[in-house]
This record gives sequence, C-alpha cells and structure tokens, in this order.
Amino acid sequence: MSTLTLLILLLLAVVVVLLAGAAAYLVHRHPSWGHPLATAFGAVMVMGTWGVVVLAR
Repeated sequence: MSTLTLLILLLLAVVVVLLAGAAAYLVHRHPSWGHPLATAFGAVMVMGTWGVVVLAR
C-alpha cells in the first residue's frame, strides 16, 4: 500500500471517530434522535464494508 493510501485511511478513521463522538453527544442531549442516527450509522457501515470489499480486489 502506498503512503498516500495509508494517510487517506488514517484521515477517514479520524473523521469516523469525530462523527461517532458528535452522534453520541447528540443522542445524549436529545434522546429522540437515537433511532434515526442508528439507522444512518447502519447505512454508513454497510457502504463502508462495500468500499473495503471493492478496494481489496
């Protein structure tokens, strides 16, 4: 893997951690947002898994 690919993956990991923290804070402040955010994160996880499968080929 090239250095650029590793840097992009690291940046994506940092962004995911920040988004997860923001979502946790939002659900803590407004509990009614829990189900829509869980659905959205589920969709993101499916798309991320698909992306990893495509990149692995």
